[in-house]
Amino acid sequence: MKLHNKIFVGLGAGALAGLAANFWAGSSAWVHWVATNVAGPVGQIFLRLLLMTVVPLVFTSIALGVAQIGDIRKLGRVGGRSLGYFLVSTIISAVIGIALVNLVKPGAGVPVAVRQQLIDAYHGQVAGLQAGGTAKFGADFFVNIVPRNPFQAAASLDMLGLLFFALIFGAALTLLPEDKSRPVVRLLDAVCEAIIRIIDMAMHLAPYGVFGLIFVVTSLLGWDILRKLLIYVLVVLAGLTIHGTVSLSLLVRFFGGLNPVTFWRKIPASIVTAFSTSSSNATLPTNIQVAERELKIPPRIAGFVLPLGSTMCHNGTALYEGVTVLFLAQLFGVNLTLSQQIIAVVLSVLTAVGTAGVPGGSLPLVMVVCQAVGVPPEAVGVVYGLDRVLDMTRTTLNVCGDLTAAVYVARTESDWDPKSVEDEGRMAAAA
Repeated sequence: MKLHNKIFVGLGAGALAGLAANFWAGSSAWVHWVATNVAGPVGQIFLRLLLMTVVPLVFTSIALGVAQIGDIRKLGRVGGRSLGYFLVSTIISAVIGIALVNLVKPGAGVPVAVRQQLIDAYHGQVAGLQAGGTAKFGADFFVNIVPRNPFQAAASLDMLGLLFFALIFGAALTLLPEDKSRPVVRLLDAVCEAIIRIIDMAMHLAPYGVFGLIFVVTSLLGWDILRKLLIYVLVVLAGLTIHGTVSLSLLVRFFGGLNPVTFWRKIPASIVTAFSTSSSNATLPTNIQVAERELKIPPRIAGFVLPLGSTMCHNGTALYEGVTVLFLAQLFGVNLTLSQQIIAVVLSVLTAVGTAGVPGGSLPLVMVVCQAVGVPPEAVGVVYGLDRVLDMTRTTLNVCGDLTAAVYVARTESDWDPKSVEDEGRMAAAA
């Protein structure tokens, strides 16, 4: 059985077992014992395996993402247009997610008693719940982004400081002679690969961790928490759908000059590959092939924009992170101010850049955003069981966003003509 099927089985079994225990046994001592001594520890070990990868994953991914661009001074308009498009499309995606979660409020309305039970279920893990939620915009905020000591920032989980240092470090590598920067880049790449392997090993514990995590909350809270999780999933899917069918289609039309219907008809191979693998990296060869053969994008454009996009353009991940953080804040009763929500948007965009293009690669970075705005990072355990479904859908949007970027850059930086693609599409439809 494939791992994602095992995770589905673990999720379903944990939910059913928890609901049954809640319905028939209620607050019996044995249910509490199983949750505290069996299911809870298994779930927490799994979460800790993910949490310990946060600092090295953030630093190496973001530093590499910047360093692998090459000499910033020589990238010219192609690099500038690519990065600008990545930023704009990702911000739009994150804002859509934040707007939806504020409109629907999927985590709001939880009774005080139920919320307290949820907090108690995490014991000391939420001790800093309010202490960490004081970030506000202002002069001090921007000053504090620059860490005095990057190692201290990493040790104290000052993720803003760590992100800043990673960005500056990656930029500095691009300014060094290649013979000096190459060993450092290779080292960072090796460390990043090792961290991804750790996440991969942790994922083998995922079915059991998911069972434990979902059993703890459902045995304690029953249908109340499942209803909230269902609404949360629907909000994420609605946001991804809106961004894909509306935002990306408009960007393709007005920035790329290509009919959105033609665009979506040409890329089903990329969509299927991304959905089935949940990996931007695994989809990259298919994406390049689709761009060159189906969309007729010049190889020099596709070969530059798409690998860069698989590392730095994660529209779906930014939307998912923003919705998840605000949902958990509502669920745990953390009232985020407008400035904190803006911080959540900014961090969702930044950390989306550092997301590893592998299944489950964004979960450690969701914890980063949670930590920055005062939501307990371990609370991600509440939604982890649903991550596989959402991972497939957001990866699909990430990959589609990369292709829209390639369309835009091809139109503005080459002799590519969108009409030739549309004419070929009409001929194929007529045949």
